[in-house]
Amino acid sequence: MQTTDSNRWRTIDIVVASVIAVAFGVIFWAWGVVWSATEGAFSFFPPAQTLIYGVWLVPAVLGGLVIRKPGASLYCELLAAIISALLGSQWGTIVLLQGLMQGLGAELAFAAFRYRSYRLPAALLAGALTGLSAAIFDFVYWNAERDIAAYRLPYAALTIVSATVIAGAGALALTRALTRTGVLDRFPAARERTLI
Repeated sequence: MQTTDSNRWRTIDIVVASVIAVAFGVIFWAWGVVWSATEGAFSFFPPAQTLIYGVWLVPAVLGGLVIRKPGASLYCELLAAIISALLGSQWGTIVLLQGLMQGLGAELAFAAFRYRSYRLPAALLAGALTGLSAAIFDFVYWNAERDIAAYRLPYAALTIVSATVIAGAGALALTRALTRTGVLDRFPAARERTLI
């Protein structure tokens, strides 16, 4: 991809992407507590717990939708993972590798649209690919000993569904809500305010 002035990060891009990442790093840490607390509720079918997985993937999509520059999804998801690790994530530093893979998933989706479309199809694809990258990591790292048909495949499918809805559609809704407040007036998302 050719670098243009529109692809160069401004100081405000870095600041806002960092704010998104730090906020979600704290949310990640808290969501780990929620995840552990809800395990019993999903004992009837443990892979169903991944229906709440998408929260961990929101910054990858949100960062791409707000910043709209190559690398934004990766930056936001990876920095959020770093923050959660620094706060004492129960999964330790492996979350850094997870954040890297998850950010790459959303990045691939926005790249598929050539970093030119940030509407619902792009957001849903970013959510789905972020979920797919998360599912692949978990398939190999966390769930390698589990049964493929009874656990790993349903886990992967439900992770992708969760990511598409929560991270994809949810991040788009959050972007639109932030746009209405005016906090994104210095970003391209604000130009779509009248279209919302």
